[in-house]
Amino acid sequence: MSTTDIGAPVDVLPTDWREQVRTLADERDAVILAHNYQLPEIQDIAHHTGDSLGLSRAAAEAEQSTIVFCGVHFMAETAKILSYDKTVLIPDERAGCSLAETITADQLRAWKAEHTVDGVEPVVVSYVNTTAAVKAETDICCTSSNAVDVVASIPAERPVLFGPDQFLGAHVQRVLQRENMHIWLGECHVHAGINGAELREQVEADPDAELFIHPECGCATSALYLAEAGVVPAERTKILSTSGMVDAARSTTADRVLVATETGMLHQLERVNDTTEFAPVNRAAVCKYMKMITPAKLLASLRDGTDVVDVPADVAERARASVERMIAIGSPSATAD
Repeated sequence: MSTTDIGAPVDVLPTDWREQVRTLADERDAVILAHNYQLPEIQDIAHHTGDSLGLSRAAAEAEQSTIVFCGVHFMAETAKILSYDKTVLIPDERAGCSLAETITADQLRAWKAEHTVDGVEPVVVSYVNTTAAVKAETDICCTSSNAVDVVASIPAERPVLFGPDQFLGAHVQRVLQRENMHIWLGECHVHAGINGAELREQVEADPDAELFIHPECGCATSALYLAEAGVVPAERTKILSTSGMVDAARSTTADRVLVATETGMLHQLERVNDTTEFAPVNRAAVCKYMKMITPAKLLASLRDGTDVVDVPADVAERARASVERMIAIGSPSATAD
């Protein structure tokens, strides 16, 4: 029986699912992209695993006619925006993002009008964790990998509206000392839940550990305060994107690293360095939306061609410019997804 004839329910996983996934991907001319926060099994079976910036680049450069995006919905939308002529699938279209839901296109238009003076509009920088409709109202998108580079590219005299993540915005403002920068008060519920009190407790229990802190985290400011106060050496306190964490993991000689981000990241760190122990600052930092993509759903997506991700053509056309500008500025950095 051909793998395309398999009719098992989505919650039933055959023992040879990995072989079936790769066979179906070949049959469908599909490339599988997976975010660093996905289940380990999904990360391992994907053709490309990475952060939002790296996966955006992979989607833009994909030669296959179908992209299967194992991540959350805004990521699959971004892939469709960049490769509009391709079929984009997400194994579960219900996989949303609490951060993306904190701002709408209407709210962004109103915010922009509020800060438009004498006909001069501010430059809108939107984190890639936003809907296609918000990207269409954006001048340039960014990820945590290149947010600092993106804002630094904007002339100092131009006001900047940065949204929707307040913690990433605060990190960028702190690094660049940018005065005319306004920050939307949105947050990722998972990263916001990793707080400074937890970080301090972990550091006090293990003062020799290195710290890898994602700039979306509520504890990012606390981490810098601890370093400035000498609680931990500054050279061992690193504010990193997810791609930056992978780079740092390759080179670290620490026995133990405390990691403040979604726990799915630990799998990638352990893959590149099996001699260091990587421990989460908060074991409960699990994104339920990322974990909605399961091996069984991936298999069903490839088998049945579901769930199709669509973006209205006019929205995609307007959003594409902001995403392409993001891809063009900077490279995946270890110091700033």
